[in-house]
Amino acid sequence: MKFVSLLCATVAAGCLMAATAATAQEPIVIKFSHVVAPETPKGKGAEKFKQLAEQRTGGKVKVEVYPNSQLYKDKEELEALQLGAVQMLAPSLAKFGPLGAKEFEIFDLPYIFPCKAALVKVTTGTIGKQLFQKLENKGITGLAYWDNGFKIMSANKPLHATADFKGLKMRIQSSKVLDAQMRALGALPQVMAFSEVYQALQTGVVDGTENPPSNMYTQKMHEVQSHATLSDHGYLGYAVIVNKKFWDGMPADVRTQLDGAMKEATEYANNIAQEENDKALEAMKAAGKTKFYELTKDERASWRQAMLPVHEDMASRVGKELLASIKTETDTAKCE
Repeated sequence: MKFVSLLCATVAAGCLMAATAATAQEPIVIKFSHVVAPETPKGKGAEKFKQLAEQRTGGKVKVEVYPNSQLYKDKEELEALQLGAVQMLAPSLAKFGPLGAKEFEIFDLPYIFPCKAALVKVTTGTIGKQLFQKLENKGITGLAYWDNGFKIMSANKPLHATADFKGLKMRIQSSKVLDAQMRALGALPQVMAFSEVYQALQTGVVDGTENPPSNMYTQKMHEVQSHATLSDHGYLGYAVIVNKKFWDGMPADVRTQLDGAMKEATEYANNIAQEENDKALEAMKAAGKTKFYELTKDERASWRQAMLPVHEDMASRVGKELLASIKTETDTAKCE
C-alpha cells in the first residue's frame, strides 16, 4: 500500500510540475519533509529556508514544510524523494548508507571529530563536495550540511563505565557503523524509526538511545529515561537534499535565488545548533526526571578505547582513503 501511495503521489507531483510550467502564475511548490520537531535546529532551519525562499523568489516558489514525520518515516522519505512525491528532505547523514552511499556512514564513527572546527573543515571543504557527488547517480542533489551537534547516551540505568552497556537494547539509526559502535560497548543495537523511539523507551521495547540534547528534549525522551551521560561520543548532522530532476528542471534564475536562500538558512541553522542543544540540556535538567552525568577524564578515555577499534573495523566499508583524508583534515583543525 505504501508503494501504491508513493506511486500516486509521484503521478500527482508530475502533474503539478507540468501545470507549473504551463501556467507562469502558479508557484513552484517544494514539499520539504523531515522527521524532527519544528523547535529543533533542523526544524527552525527548514522554516528559515521557507521564509527566505518565498521572499527571494517574489512568490514564484512556495515551500511547504512537513515536520515530525507527518508525511513519511525515516525509511520511506528517501524513496519518496527519488519518486518525486516530495522535493526536499534533510535526513541524517547515516540514512545514505542503506541507499548505497556507504561513505556517509563515516560521520557515525565514534570520536572521529575532536571538535566543531574539525567537523566544519570536512563538511565545507572538498570532502563534503565529493560526498555529495556520490548521490547524483541516485537522482539526488546535495545542497547543504546542517549541524545538530554531538550526542549523549541515555538509558534507564547509570552509564558511567563501558561495562554498564552490557546487554542493553539501544536504539540506533540504520547504520552498520552505529551497530558496530553499540556492539563494541556490549549493547544490543536495535534499528528503529525516530518517530517510534519515545513509545519504545516508554514501554521498555528498548532500554536507551543516543541523541543530541535538542532531539532528546523535543521528543520528550527525558520523560522516559532516568539517566543520561554527556559523552559527546558521536556526531549527528543532516544533508539537505533535493530531487535532482526537479532541481535541474527549475528556471536558472529561480534556482540561483534558492541557492542563496539555502546558504543563508544553513548559516542560521548551524549557528543556532549549539545554543538550542544547550537550552535543551538545561530544560531537561530543570525538569528533574533525568539524572545527567559528566564523564571523568579516565572514564572518557575508557569509552574512547572501547569504541575507537570501530574505525579500523569499518574502514573497508566507509573507505580507507576517505578515512585517512578526514583524519588529515581533523588533525590540522584548530580546536580550542
